[in-house]
Amino acid sequence: MPKIESFEDLECWKAARTLVKDVYLMSNQGLLYKDYDTKSQLKRASLSIMNNIAEGFGRYSNKEFVKFLGYSKSSAFEVKSMLYVLLDVGYINQTKFEGMLTQVEKIKNQLLAFIKYINTKL
Repeated sequence: MPKIESFEDLECWKAARTLVKDVYLMSNQGLLYKDYDTKSQLKRASLSIMNNIAEGFGRYSNKEFVKFLGYSKSSAFEVKSMLYVLLDVGYINQTKFEGMLTQVEKIKNQLLAFIKYINTKL
């Protein structure tokens, strides 16, 4: 296993970065493009996943890092909930929904595993 020297080395951050890119691309298409409030909230929630991982990495203790990973996990649940809204109102189709949901679930599971790992080191 390679040594983790920066937040960019974390698999959960890499996956969150991909999710953010996909959310931004999706936000510029279809009906979501004109729904500024929903689009903004979805972007902010996805960014929160990625940025809280980075912010937590820069904290002084593992306890603080775990707290920020928890914020990221909560934001992943928010994105997941918003995906249901997008599906229900017809902004995305079932295939897009399932693909995005898979991404969010992967990140959530990575975060949970990482939190569990760090907690064993406290």
